[in-house]
Amino acid sequence: MSTLLIRNYQATIYPEDGGFTGAISLGSDARGRRIRVKRKGKTEKIVKNKLIKVAEDRDAGIKTAENYTVEDAVRDWLAKGLKGRDPHTVETNRILAEQHVIPLIGKARLKKLTADDVDEWLDGLTDKLATRSLAGVHSVLKRSIRQAQARDRVLRNVAELVTTPKGKEGRPSKAMTLEQSNALLKQAGRTRLYGYVAVSLLTGIRTEEARALLWSHVVARVDGKWHPVTEVGLKHKKFAIYVWRSVRAGGDTKTEKSRRTLELPGRAAAALREHHARQAKERLVAGEDWKDHGLVFCSQVGTPLDASHVRRSFRAITKAAGLGESWTPRELRHSFVSIMSDNEVSIEDIADLVGHSSTATTEEVYRHQLKPVITKGAATINTIFKKSKQAKSA
Repeated sequence: MSTLLIRNYQATIYPEDGGFTGAISLGSDARGRRIRVKRKGKTEKIVKNKLIKVAEDRDAGIKTAENYTVEDAVRDWLAKGLKGRDPHTVETNRILAEQHVIPLIGKARLKKLTADDVDEWLDGLTDKLATRSLAGVHSVLKRSIRQAQARDRVLRNVAELVTTPKGKEGRPSKAMTLEQSNALLKQAGRTRLYGYVAVSLLTGIRTEEARALLWSHVVARVDGKWHPVTEVGLKHKKFAIYVWRSVRAGGDTKTEKSRRTLELPGRAAAALREHHARQAKERLVAGEDWKDHGLVFCSQVGTPLDASHVRRSFRAITKAAGLGESWTPRELRHSFVSIMSDNEVSIEDIADLVGHSSTATTEEVYRHQLKPVITKGAATINTIFKKSKQAKSA
């Protein structure tokens, strides 16, 4: 047995099981218990180098066990790093982790993970995932290792050193034409989702904003002032909505600029009045089962709408309208932008209406829907759909 000093720590190396075992004493933990770490190897030199690495990690504050893996780090992050986040966000990250991170790179030991390992892993996904999804799985790994860094389990985040590659082409978002939009509204008018579809299509609000809209945030113009319809009812001509909430964690809108007040076009206002009457009947039918959340768009017992349920119901409407089943509710917003742009609304006005902080965001996200451009929301929508209706009846 040989005794040696490694970075001020006492260590011993001795023969065992046809090789060598080394042990190093690293002082005591917070409870006063002795910390003694062992490493094995075929030669004394190998074992000594392993003990030196243990001592270096100890002095650097790193306390990860040799067998702590990428999977361990990811699962720790899923358990501790997403507290307070929206349930949908948590589930999305969990799915990405369990489908594309843990099975493919999870067995790698975190301390031995290299930037090349991360590069190879991401490159292997480029023909399977769209660029946005690739960025998502890369983010899961980066954030997992970042949490491990904060807990002194690893010195550096090698995932941060790698650039996310481009993935396969995802399905581009699309927009409905004016004719398709009219067909959609006609068919939606036969369903309980009519108010949701009409308000979303004719104002351009996000799906998460529509699902969080409160009746107290729907206001009517009475005697030159705006009043909540919860106080003055819906037997008025002009209405507006306060887009101040979303179903995101904490109830905030996507950005500060997203908090906006939008006047409702006449067709959306009529749909909302009809929706209010239908909801009143549903409330009577539900009786004591009604759960009052004050939501404009909710289930038949008053509870918040589930995003997946809205998608299924919306696809049933587009199918019945002869538009196919490939549409998603978020494309109502794309359709709004396209229709406004087709009718010479300026990009500055469109950016204000959809709640973007700058026209650059509008141009980037909706570049396929924008045409060269001038006038504004509710008045423009009223004119567009009025002309369309007159043309059909002529």
